[in-house]
Amino acid sequence: MAAIRQFINETTWGALDFMVVDLPPGTSDEPLSIAQDLTPDGALIVTTPQDVALTSSRKSVDFARQLEVPIIGIIENMRGYTCPTCGTHVDIFKSGGGEQSASELGVLFICRVPLYATICESWDSGRPIGENGANCLHAAESIEGITNSVLQFYNMRECFT
Repeated sequence: MAAIRQFINETTWGALDFMVVDLPPGTSDEPLSIAQDLTPDGALIVTTPQDVALTSSRKSVDFARQLEVPIIGIIENMRGYTCPTCGTHVDIFKSGGGEQSASELGVLFICRVPLYATICESWDSGRPIGENGANCLHAAESIEGITNSVLQFYNMRECFT
């Protein structure tokens, strides 16, 4: 916790459009410190389709609401895998749980992000998906959907402030 606080408070950030902080799932000390020290404008809740992850993400939504951090939306990660050779899609971890949770919690469901090895390869190389020779149209569309949802959230907030 001391390292997180030092990182937040002793870094000269300059002008930021957005700061994205990737936190572990749940309601531990890390999200609490981030919420208290940074007073975030919004939270993206990322889940996977397994029941245990969905339970944790629901707790994260409740936690953010208790701290009065607006929820931008829910993203379902690891939605499934599509074979690049034959095109067969397999929902390895199930599918639809993120959307169901969002509906039950009254939160925007943003998208499902599929499993693609090329996403990992692109991010490891520091290059955008399209520049890595990756044929990941669905993944790129998911990431674009996330970006558009965040921008729409902030544009709407500015209209009311």
